Amino acid sequence: MSTRPHDASNPAGPVYADRATGQVFPDATAMVNTYLARFAERAGTPLQPLDENGYTQTRKGSATIGLNVLDDHGLLLLLAPVMPVPAVGREAFYRRILELSFLTTADAAFAIDAAKDEVFVRALRRLSGLDYEEFEDLLDTVGRVADDWDDALKLEFGKG
Repeated sequence: MSTRPHDASNPAGPVYADRATGQVFPDATAMVNTYLARFAERAGTPLQPLDENGYTQTRKGSATIGLNVLDDHGLLLLLAPVMPVPAVGREAFYRRILELSFLTTADAAFAIDAAKDEVFVRALRRLSGLDYEEFEDLLDTVGRVADDWDDALKLEFGKG
């Protein structure tokens, strides 16, 4: 068994290895659970490993961040609810969150779940080739943006 990461263009499958440490993982769940434990240790905050559906959550300030390993799609999805879409002033609200998504949200973006009519901060990342630093950056970014903007947007546009 090789400890070298696979070539990403190799049809043998996805690469679950951390570039910095060289650690190779058997699957995406093992990789993300290792990253979650490392993040929890560094942040001094307890974090549950992924459940049988590939989901866990954590908090940053007033924000709750859900982490989803979508193994069938090869994606890591991070979602943090912000607020319901306001009933009044939607055009101004949509413009505001699009403007914020241009630069303020870094690797994340505001998104609307049409079924729930709710605004989220979300980030998507391919699981193959994900290293710890990217994972930590995505988790920090989604948490920071949601924590910074949930109360501000509710104040500016009402609770929905």
